[in-house]
Amino acid sequence: QVQLVESGGGLVQAGGSLRLSCAASGRTASIYVMGWFRQAPGKEREFVVGISWIGRSTGTANSVKGRFTISRDNSKNTVYLQMNDLKPEDTAVYYCAAGNYGPNQYDYWGQGTQVTVSS
Repeated sequence: QVQLVESGGGLVQAGGSLRLSCAASGRTASIYVMGWFRQAPGKEREFVVGISWIGRSTGTANSVKGRFTISRDNSKNTVYLQMNDLKPEDTAVYYCAAGNYGPNQYDYWGQGTQVTVSS
């Protein structure tokens, strides 16, 4: 099993920045991919960005390209989401996820962290 804990959410004005962190624990050696998803009120959860454990991008949503960047620190078993030029439509609960078997399969989920962007 893998446990994921997110941190770093909060309230920010439009145009501002936030950095989310996701610390993994447990069987971290089995992780192939980690990523971020988000769910806005009344909408389905959507993929934001992913990264393999060797640092290759596994995809980025068009809505965040050029503004959000994912990175990882394997020594800390932590993945980061740097979010710049935030917009009100980025408001959502952001979830960290991890998977064992491929770039697009996620088996473990964090509890989520709220990001609110005011206009």
